[in-house]
Amino acid sequence: MAERPHVLLSVATSLDGHIDDTSADRLLLSNDEDFDRVDQVRAESDAILVGGNTLRRDNPRLLVNSPDRRAARVAEGKPEYPLKVTITAGGGLDAGLKFWHHGGEKVVYTTDAAAPKLRETLDGLADVVSTGPAVDFAAMLDDLAARGVQRLMVEGGGTIHTQFLAQGLADEIHLAIAPLLVGQSDAPRFLHPADYPGGSTRRMTLLETRAIGDVVLLRYAPKESTR
Repeated sequence: MAERPHVLLSVATSLDGHIDDTSADRLLLSNDEDFDRVDQVRAESDAILVGGNTLRRDNPRLLVNSPDRRAARVAEGKPEYPLKVTITAGGGLDAGLKFWHHGGEKVVYTTDAAAPKLRETLDGLADVVSTGPAVDFAAMLDDLAARGVQRLMVEGGGTIHTQFLAQGLADEIHLAIAPLLVGQSDAPRFLHPADYPGGSTRRMTLLETRAIGDVVLLRYAPKESTR
């Protein structure tokens, strides 16, 4: 069995830990320089993952935007775009979402119950893979490894990030903190309550801090801890 991909969680939050507000429009937390950094990380990844709820809420295309970066991927013998991945337990993903109609190959990980309907809805648009009665994140990583994915970038949302960290499957966190306060208790957050490995006293290893305009990037290694 191929080694599982290196899993990198990428997220931008407000100072009070939110990834969006409750308005109809997506809250832009990063600045132009940080968006460009994210584009570079995408270009360096073999696959990019986003949850089904995020697809429905934000309707992203999830692309490498820089033509030079796409050309560099092709020159290295890679597809122009990374594999695009999503997860849905209940299905309900519309075939009209931008995600399916831009970029390269797509794959959906889902449950036994949701798979038949999704295969019908997304026929010709994505490969639909069932991981059992529930979405099995470890099985998903094994399947991605078999597809040649060595580096997986996870762009949310909060439920997805929470699962990767709670199950001890994340290798790296890129946390961009924006100088904004959302202040809405029902606004989406980076993480949800969970039984995280090591509990509240376990300290992750800080890999890097960097100012990117008015945004601060923190890079952590969740599987490594310091005393």
